[in-house]
Amino acid sequence: MTTVKHYLSLIKFSHTIFAMPFAVIGFFLAWKHNAAVGNLGELAEVGHSNYIEPWNQNYLLKFVLVVLCMIFARSAAMAFNRYLDRHYDAKNPRTAIREIPAGIIPERSALIFTVISCVLFSATTFFINPICFYLSPVALFVILFYSYTKRFTALCHLVLGLGLSLAPIGAYLAVTGHFNWLPLFFSVAVLTWVSGFDIIYALQDEEFDRQHQLHSIPTLLGKRNALRVSELLHVIAAASVIGAGFYGGFGWLYWIGAIVFTGMLVYQHTIVKPTDLRRVNIAFMTANGIASVVFAVFVLLDLFLN
Repeated sequence: MTTVKHYLSLIKFSHTIFAMPFAVIGFFLAWKHNAAVGNLGELAEVGHSNYIEPWNQNYLLKFVLVVLCMIFARSAAMAFNRYLDRHYDAKNPRTAIREIPAGIIPERSALIFTVISCVLFSATTFFINPICFYLSPVALFVILFYSYTKRFTALCHLVLGLGLSLAPIGAYLAVTGHFNWLPLFFSVAVLTWVSGFDIIYALQDEEFDRQHQLHSIPTLLGKRNALRVSELLHVIAAASVIGAGFYGGFGWLYWIGAIVFTGMLVYQHTIVKPTDLRRVNIAFMTANGIASVVFAVFVLLDLFLN
């Protein structure tokens, strides 16, 4: 159990709270889409435009597979990031206590864990549908490539956001096997939301990154301007959520979730200042965790109650 705890800490399993709710949104958007266009005979019979195809073993299996894909992909990404950054982490007082530099998990074990997670991710997509399996190398490339980006570009935050933004569209593809504009709205929201709060998190390491020639928006622009960029990204994230609401024809429950999500974006920018980073972790974990979970709950309530 101690070893499991260490590996869960290595991959920051609690941070799954950010993208997983959006994967769930993508999954159930697809479920309702299937009910609307794939079962017209049943729809006509029940005479209800909001009829939802009954939950069955096929959907249950796909839901489990989607959740496993999220876990394996994120585990691979985080373990690889920790492995690749191990020497920098050892030099940074804030990160020296992490599992690899602290000697709790050997470097080789972390790399093996990464490979196993990648294999399990690809294997899981194989059992979902062909398009997810064919696209799995692309997804793995994006999420693993992020770990290199801080070495050559300040846009590393956007690459991280791109990796997590695959969650809603990937889950939608798992159910329907084809693309749709609505989950793309949510993907753009995740991309800009995650990129924005990752910039806030990176404020803590501005001086260290600059000393070691690592790239980030804070090292490029300074704390004050970096926060302005983060604010702009979060404005786009809020606009994407609002756009999804109109495009998808959601009801009032969705808009409650959208208000909470936007409110949490605003809140984190009120508690983090260029000269005061004491509440960065509150902004990073608490505010964003509430934003994703509460928003997802209200989206699902809207899907099935309105």
